[in-house]
Amino acid sequence: MNNSNQQAYDRGTSLYSPDGRIYQVEYAREAVKRGAPVVGIRAADGVVLAARTRSSSPLMVTESIEKLHKVDDHVGAASAGHVADARRLVDYARQEAQVNRLRYGEPAGVEALTKEVTDFIQENTQRGGTRPFGAALLVAGVDATGPRLFETDPSGTPHEWKAVAIGGESASIREYLEDAYDPEMSVDDGVSLAVEALLEGADGDEIAPESVSLSTVSESAHHTYDADEIATVIDGLDLDSDDE
Repeated sequence: MNNSNQQAYDRGTSLYSPDGRIYQVEYAREAVKRGAPVVGIRAADGVVLAARTRSSSPLMVTESIEKLHKVDDHVGAASAGHVADARRLVDYARQEAQVNRLRYGEPAGVEALTKEVTDFIQENTQRGGTRPFGAALLVAGVDATGPRLFETDPSGTPHEWKAVAIGGESASIREYLEDAYDPEMSVDDGVSLAVEALLEGADGDEIAPESVSLSTVSESAHHTYDADEIATVIDGLDLDSDDE
């Protein structure tokens, strides 16, 4: 009977177990952990988003794997987890950003936009016939309050961060960021730190520029780095300084 009851709560997408857990939300978090790592860093003058991409075949066009997304001129997003779920969330964020511009004649605040997305996520944890989104986003932008960086959880909870990693190897990357983060750093310094953090998650293995996505959001522009620019960043890292 105990095993039967466990399976019943396991299958229910909107049922609490006797110990207060929603198993489908926890499984959605596991789907995020299986994704390629994504890093977000809030700098003094903007926000950096970086991600590793995983190709299932050498024949796949690497550029077709989207991990970083432009939501609005002042907002970007990075995703980990199921790609289709993440794309749905990004499309919803873009729609809400444009609705805010049309309704109020001004760009949406980063926190307000994130909460619109997390409200949408939360609805799928309490309705029958749906399942939680198996994806998480890092929402980064600059608004009237300055640079902001938020994480969305499959439960529908938003968290604000100074620096964070989601996806695979996120635990080791977060430890690295805790030691190396400087709140006064510039966006350029944040770019270097983000790539260093991805290398830390790869246990020091070399990462090809084509397998890294990198973008920055500042007050003046939303910039996505191409492969040559990423190669320049990787070449400029002082990776041997700790080996002496």
